[in-house]
Amino acid sequence: MAKKGNRVQVILECTEHKASGMPGMSRYITTKNKKNTSERLELKKFNNVLRKVTVHKEIK
Repeated sequence: MAKKGNRVQVILECTEHKASGMPGMSRYITTKNKKNTSERLELKKFNNVLRKVTVHKEIK
């Protein structure tokens, strides 16, 4: 049975890693409440390849 509510699963992708051209990618999966946060999510997360905390933005 499907869950009821406004929470949806979103994927966050690193912006700095994508721009650097290095192989691989840094992605995280999280949930957000679509009713309270209608715009795209943007969080600071750790990137293993670059070895630093970078901005991760929600992708489609």
